[in-house]
Amino acid sequence: MSASKEKLAILGSGTMGHSIALCAAMAGFNVKAWGIDDEDIQRGKEGVGEKLNVLTTYEVVDSSETKSIKSRIHFTTSLKECVNEVSFIIEGIPENLSLKQKMFQELDVLCSPNVILASNTSGLSPTDIASLTSYPERTLVTHFWNPGHLIPLVEIIRGEHTSKETVDRTMELLKHMNKKPIVVKKDILGSIGNRLQYALFREAQYILEQGVASIEDIDKAVCYSIGRRLSVTGPFMTADMGGLDVFDSISSYLFPDLSKHEGSFNMMKNLVDEGNYGQKTGKGFYQWSQDQSKKMNEEREQQLIYWLKRDLVALKKDDFVETEN
Repeated sequence: MSASKEKLAILGSGTMGHSIALCAAMAGFNVKAWGIDDEDIQRGKEGVGEKLNVLTTYEVVDSSETKSIKSRIHFTTSLKECVNEVSFIIEGIPENLSLKQKMFQELDVLCSPNVILASNTSGLSPTDIASLTSYPERTLVTHFWNPGHLIPLVEIIRGEHTSKETVDRTMELLKHMNKKPIVVKKDILGSIGNRLQYALFREAQYILEQGVASIEDIDKAVCYSIGRRLSVTGPFMTADMGGLDVFDSISSYLFPDLSKHEGSFNMMKNLVDEGNYGQKTGKGFYQWSQDQSKKMNEEREQQLIYWLKRDLVALKKDDFVETEN
């Protein structure tokens, strides 16, 4: 099936659900989005509206297009209606294995065997999610990164029984949605992105606990060095460009000294035990006033939109070259 002919349904209207629906609608798809109740749907609609307002402000989307983009998203509280006559479903309900297994059992009955069932889980196994279904070969994970409408990466994670056709169709669909999909060939804990992210976070906590630098300076060390570079060159390309002889030499003496700590470090454990979870509670490693939250959320959004605009320009150039050829 051609990617442009896929008929989409998104299950969940929360933070990730409505963002994924927006991605699809911006790419020209008509998409059905399921919400658990009217309140859930209203939040989803408001989220789509707010995100489109920001995207028009930064000229990612033309203001004349917002009405048609919104019209391509049909919200419903009926699961049966949502999945009727669709060819591809992305599930975005809460991160609970039993909930997802129950949902996929329902979908197994409601959908014909050629309908792909994808979960947006960030950590659960596609093999486990599909374990109670009759057609596990059509199930996989499509891990969109938050915020889903701005981050281009989507990790496609195969289950033990996922078919090649399922992976291929998913890859083509995500490309058609202007995403940068990658295939995780083995069903491993944390996939790729989270394993790399938490390896960095573990070392950051270790450096802090050793009294080497302040929280602020550790963050600056990332933002103003590797953070700038990694948006262009990943770890392997960075090593190639820096010289593998150099990286081999440094690895030989630095790796043994890196943290091998299992679990969270004391400072974060203490913060969590005290009910200080970060931005959502007003205190974490940093103090989070309303002004600080607004400022940082806007700064992050601006940077992500900057890169999104660059990606879209590059995509148009690639399309032009292909057309010319």
